This record gives sequence, C-alpha cells and structure tokens, in this order.
Amino acid sequence: MLRHAKSLIQSLFITFILLFSCLTFAAESQNIPIICYHNFNPIKPGSMNLTPQRVEEQIKWLKDNGFTFVPLKDVVEYLQGKRSSLPPKAVALTVDDGWQSAYTYLVPIAKKYNIPVTLFIYPETISAGKNAMTWEELAELQKTGLFDIQGHTYSHPNFKQAKKKMSADAYDKFVKHELATSRKILEDKMHKPILYLAWPFGIYDSYLEQAAKDAGYEMAFTIDYRTANKNFRPMAQPRFMIVASESMKTFQGLMNGAKVKTEVK
Repeated sequence: MLRHAKSLIQSLFITFILLFSCLTFAAESQNIPIICYHNFNPIKPGSMNLTPQRVEEQIKWLKDNGFTFVPLKDVVEYLQGKRSSLPPKAVALTVDDGWQSAYTYLVPIAKKYNIPVTLFIYPETISAGKNAMTWEELAELQKTGLFDIQGHTYSHPNFKQAKKKMSADAYDKFVKHELATSRKILEDKMHKPILYLAWPFGIYDSYLEQAAKDAGYEMAFTIDYRTANKNFRPMAQPRFMIVASESMKTFQGLMNGAKVKTEVK
C-alpha cells in the first residue's frame, strides 16, 4: 500500500513538472509586433496613407526606444521553432500592395536606417496599375538586400464577397487561382521562393488557411491588431495595420505590447 502511494506521488510530481515546463515555455513565447504599411504619398490623403515624415518619425522612435528591426524571415523561423530567439524588442516591417509611393518615399528611409522590409505584392497590378511599382523596380529593391518580395494573392480580391457570388466549385477554383498563380508569377519574376502570404483586407478563414497551405505557403499574415506569437496558427499570424488616423501615442502603445487596437489621442 505504501509502495503504491509513493508511486502515485512520484507520478503526480512528474506530471506537475511537465505541466509547469509547458506553461513556462508558453509564457516565454515572445510577442513580436509586425507593422503593416500601405501608401506613403505626401500629397494624397487616404485612410491608409501616411506621409513619409510620419513614417520616419515612427521608425526613429522605435530605434530610439530600443526596438530592433529584424527581417520577417527571422520572425517566421522563430515562430516555426527553427530559431531559438529574437532580440528582446524585435519588430518587423511589412508593406502591402506594391504602390509606387513605397519605391519613391519609403526606400530612402529604409536605406537611411538600414531597415529590412517585406513587400507583399499582388502581381496583377505590377507594371500595369497607374500608381504601382514595376517589375524592374521590384528587382532593383530585391538586389539591395533590404527588401524581400512575398505574396498578396493575384488580384487582391475580397474573398467574402467572392464567396457570396460564386458556386462552391467556382469559388474553390477562384481561390486556388489567386493563391497558386500569384506564387508562380512572383517566383518566375523574382527568381526566389515565395513562402509567405498577406491576406487581402485581412480576410481569412479555416478554408482559406488550408488552401494557402496546399498552395505551398509556409506562413500567412492578417491585420488583426495583435502581436505575432507562437500561439497563433501559422496561416493567421497577426500584424498591426498603421493608419492615418492613429496618433503617435497610439502607435507607441501598440508597439509597446498592446494586444488590440486602441485609439488614444
């Protein structure tokens, strides 16, 4: 009887240690703010358009307050468990869509502060859209070593609206085309693997997440206004979309660890 009791106590103790270790590991999972910018036109107002001056102010504040800009690739490797750690205040910078203003106004800032940037691109507009970058410009940026090109679907669709208008079979084909065609074009043009995806309008669900996996993406990013963390699904890692209406105080709060969008003037 005594032997059985000792064995039970030992089993409970081992279980407690294992559970404590798991909880400690989870608690130590680092939160990484991933910034999402769009447009940088200094003379054309828009909800997602920040002037170059405001962007530089934000970047300088991050630098001055101990944040370290790291490539998104490093963040992905950390979230996948392939990299043991990141700098204590790591932050990653991403830019969606491929607007010409990113080439004109953000590139000088990125070079000035030596900041790695991931550009999420949808191919339909490149070298075709009135205000879009060209393939030649993207190739030029990639050669600098600071800019990494990744996927943003083919035509930047609203998947919710598309699903309402299409049959299940047509929607399935549409999604596969948006994800696979984009990836192939970008790989052919940029001569590199395209492994990351940004969801247009931040729209995703379990079906789209699986479709992205099937199309060969290793990680996908939303705009859920939370810090990226190992606790999130690989195809639903959040970013902070920085918009024109947010004050500098709000931006500072988000970067200092806020989990949800909070506007503070």
